[in-house]
Amino acid sequence: MNKQATIWHYLSAAPHRSLFLVGALQGVLTLLWWMLDLMGRYGVIGNAPILNMAPIWAHAFLMVYGFFPFFIFGFLFTTFPNWMSGEKIKPRYYLATCIFMAGGVALFYVGLYISKTLLVTGIAAMLTGWGIAIIALLRILLQTLAQDKRHARVASVALIFGWLGMVAYLVWLLTDHSFFLDFSRQAGIWFFLLPILLTVSHRMIPFFSSRVLENYVIVRPYALLWLMLVCTAGHGLLQLMGMPQYVWCVDLPLAGCALYLSWAWGLLRSFSVSLLAVLHISFAWLTVAMLLFAAQSLMMWLNVGERIWFGLAPLHALVIGYFASMVLGMASRVTLGHSGRPLVLDHFTWLLFLGFQITTLFRIMPDIMPAASALAPVFYLFAAAVWLICFMLWAARFAPVYWRPRVDGKLG
Repeated sequence: MNKQATIWHYLSAAPHRSLFLVGALQGVLTLLWWMLDLMGRYGVIGNAPILNMAPIWAHAFLMVYGFFPFFIFGFLFTTFPNWMSGEKIKPRYYLATCIFMAGGVALFYVGLYISKTLLVTGIAAMLTGWGIAIIALLRILLQTLAQDKRHARVASVALIFGWLGMVAYLVWLLTDHSFFLDFSRQAGIWFFLLPILLTVSHRMIPFFSSRVLENYVIVRPYALLWLMLVCTAGHGLLQLMGMPQYVWCVDLPLAGCALYLSWAWGLLRSFSVSLLAVLHISFAWLTVAMLLFAAQSLMMWLNVGERIWFGLAPLHALVIGYFASMVLGMASRVTLGHSGRPLVLDHFTWLLFLGFQITTLFRIMPDIMPAASALAPVFYLFAAAVWLICFMLWAARFAPVYWRPRVDGKLG
């Protein structure tokens, strides 16, 4: 077997390998692209090039639909069969998903600078890969006889809404109708990413905690999960209806539930095991983000001042603090466990995780502290640089694992 065939053999040996690899590369590219755009915007490297759409909407699409899904599909392709004791996802499904989505993202980048037609083609390719993934996961969900499919059902519905959000983005490109862009933005966060991350956290954080903490009692209240999902959907719907001044009504209960679960799941106890602590710390950001969203909404409801308080701080606390940090934690754990390595987070990776926390703080600080607002460009550039460097180092550390054999000699 030649070297190229050997690499392909290992990349295709398990669902997470190819998808996590592309996700790692795409994460670096997305952050690098955004860093360069910020540097051009603030005059660090001259003027930013003219694109076929506003850079902010390209940034939103690449983060929500072009970065996180690679890790989400890699994770769900691995865990769905385990959750329901179903058959393993066949390679033709996860490889097709990876190829279509990776090719679509590549076309999207080129289309930004060359042709709107390439943008449309790229999104269509991504939708094809996403659709294949949904079909593969729904087959497991519908064909297995497992009695408890609650987490899998929620994840499946969220994936469908994510696909619809991308469809809306495509329709916006073709029609320039602002409603479709707004739906894509809200669906991507509130109907897709947050429901999936909530569901995975609800299922996996207590389970992982019970494996390493002594005398640990699993707390997994489904009533709270349903309430949090209703609040999440409510936030998205209120935003779509043009009533952001009322989202505090759902954000405060969501923040309260998240705070209770952080306590019940043992946030402080988790610090004794760094691989577990990264998951608990990531989840704690959900409370912070929703409190910021609630405060922002209350300021609007009370008509305090003429500006939007806290700017994009709540969104970045959610996306970087919770989503990105949780992806780093979960992806690291899956990579270590499924490569035959000990489930121990080394000091280097722990420092990279702390870098994600520094990124979050520096990104939200100018939006919540008036004293720092005058230096906002400096804070934004620093946050982007730290995030890019940390993710590049994480990718360099873990990416080679995906094309190499397991260290314990097993398959997968």
